[in-house]
Amino acid sequence: MSLHPTLIAITERIRNRSRSRREAYLTQMQRARENGIQRTHIACTNVAHAYAAMPTHDKLVLKAAATPNIGIISAYNDMLSAHQPYEHYPEIIKAEARALGATAQVAGGVPAMCDGVTQGQTGMELSIFSRDVIALSTAIGLAHHVFDANLYLGACDKVIPGLVMGALRFGHLPAIFLSAGPMTTGISNADKARVRQLFAEGKTDRDALLESEMASYHGPGTCTFYGTSNSNQMLMEIMGLQLPGSSFVNPGTSLRDALTREAARQAVRLAQDKTAPAICDIVDERTIVNGIVGLLATGGSTNHTIHLVAIARAAGMEINWDDFNDLSAVVPLLARVYPNGKADINHFHAAGGMGFLIRELLDAGLLHEDVNTVLNGSLRRWAEEPWLDNGNLAWRPASEKSHDTTVLAPADAPFSADGGLRLVTGNLGRGIVKVSAVAAENLVVRAPAIVFDHQEELIAAFKRGELERDFIAVIRFQGPQANGMPELHQLTPSMAVLQERGFKVAIVTDGRMSGASGKVPAAIHISPECVMGGPLDKVRNGDIILLDAVHGKLEAEVPAAEWEQRVTETTDLSGNQFGMGRELFSGFRKLADTAERGCFTFHFDD
Repeated sequence: MSLHPTLIAITERIRNRSRSRREAYLTQMQRARENGIQRTHIACTNVAHAYAAMPTHDKLVLKAAATPNIGIISAYNDMLSAHQPYEHYPEIIKAEARALGATAQVAGGVPAMCDGVTQGQTGMELSIFSRDVIALSTAIGLAHHVFDANLYLGACDKVIPGLVMGALRFGHLPAIFLSAGPMTTGISNADKARVRQLFAEGKTDRDALLESEMASYHGPGTCTFYGTSNSNQMLMEIMGLQLPGSSFVNPGTSLRDALTREAARQAVRLAQDKTAPAICDIVDERTIVNGIVGLLATGGSTNHTIHLVAIARAAGMEINWDDFNDLSAVVPLLARVYPNGKADINHFHAAGGMGFLIRELLDAGLLHEDVNTVLNGSLRRWAEEPWLDNGNLAWRPASEKSHDTTVLAPADAPFSADGGLRLVTGNLGRGIVKVSAVAAENLVVRAPAIVFDHQEELIAAFKRGELERDFIAVIRFQGPQANGMPELHQLTPSMAVLQERGFKVAIVTDGRMSGASGKVPAAIHISPECVMGGPLDKVRNGDIILLDAVHGKLEAEVPAAEWEQRVTETTDLSGNQFGMGRELFSGFRKLADTAERGCFTFHFDD
């Protein structure tokens, strides 16, 4: 199947837009490649420090300087369910490296916070910046420069983007990402959502809510809904950075361990093959487009309209929301996973998973097949699934048919003809609406504005019974410079209750709504944010707002002359500056770029 013309056009548009920066980036990577690995020519004292704690056999191997040394960057901690399984990965990796005559070392650890724990809490104001801290931490670990290839262990929301960004700045080295897989299925997502809404209405107590939540989030692995963490895993596969079919294999299984061992072996092979692609060779404009297509085809997390932009910038490329919007118009929606459906990620995997999805997109001309990958071949290998053949890891063609067409659809019979993501523009700025979970009758909302500067204000007004009407909630001063751009997921239950009561409601904000953005229409990531002088700050209570996700409009229906004369308001942000470590991130808030430019705090490409 020939490539879709829109795919070709947008790829070329990104290539042309990024040409000078991309060339500068690749020149830097080529210089690093030519300089080689430092341990072969740095002072003996330096080398001794790097090897001091290694077992005697590994020291002898490294002393010969003729075999690869694999670096491991790990986001392990045992508070995050998604990262707890990584505890023993280094042991497995080191054993496999030794079996091939190589060595491996944990180069460093990176922080990993859980947005589920910090949701609605002060700590969430550090979340978006934790991504860039992870990139910095990755760089510190790799700066010792004694590794020939690297393995990256991470899963959750900001961890994978941060690891990829850090890896790309050491882009002359091969890199493989390792999933730990999702936890097994708990209670249904529908039951979980029902209890949340009952709690929001005061119809059930906290004990019942906690019991429901713990029955949902109950074991090791990523959360089973299709939020940012599982969207991360999808991206690593469809971008060819993770082994085929490895994203959604549960922790603690024989297949999971076999995939971990194979990733270690493949890292050694890539390090030994001087013609093999490094990560700078893999992540190009075609790979980035493939990532966007995967996001759209699966109804993935809106957070990646920020993170993919930042990843591209780390590799010397510039993408924007026009690229997402134009691709969304031609990429069909092939997955229905909560919050875009009732199924969880285990159901998606059982229905055919990534192998089925990638083959359907490749055969429809909606993915670049001729890309570099960690298997040193084309993306067609990712149309396969792993299995154990008498205990040995093997791959076989993905299922020819979906095993559940309510969860995973073929490209010729999609759930929707488009990818469910809309760019909305107008006199309020530019924003993103995820429409894949929004009913058709709610795609256009025209209603008076009610302005809030904190999500807690809206929740309090809901509890007082003051929101029993049509309205659009304008949540201001929630961008990265204002308060670190926390997710506003706490708004969802209250707004969903009002929508179910028959009111026309929507959200417009310069903040985020998380990977779990659902059935309430929400224009999010409005750029520029209010602190940057964004026009959202001109909205007053009672202004009629039009959010039209069908035609891509976001307008305050205020006479143009009056709108021009309005001055932006200010709000007291002092409460966002101190406590829970926020004072340590003042520099990040000052440096943060707009959401459409990835909330980037690094400016090496400007």
